[in-house]
Amino acid sequence: MKIFKIAFGIIFIIFSYLQVNDPDSGVWIAIYSFAALGCYMSIRELWPSWVFYALAAGYLIGAILQWPPEFEGIFFGGMQMKTLNIELARESLGLGICAAVMAVLGKWG
Repeated sequence: MKIFKIAFGIIFIIFSYLQVNDPDSGVWIAIYSFAALGCYMSIRELWPSWVFYALAAGYLIGAILQWPPEFEGIFFGGMQMKTLNIELARESLGLGICAAVMAVLGKWG
């Protein structure tokens, strides 16, 4: 389980770094950095499980609210944003990944 926590902590740090050129980078850097912090706090056993469940619920609500009005996929000819719907789907997926990891940390962390 420790490898899972370290791996996702690193993944979330990478996700944060990749947001630097995003127009709303501050929001997304904070979202992914907080998920990385959650991984660290779980490794150190500094937060109770309810905190991870609360984070998972928040990320899940965000993922649902961020879902695009019309799903056009996630990849469309490269990594650049082709349409707003693709960008919203990517953001929703990122929040969903955060939600899933926080739920796992709450359950088995």
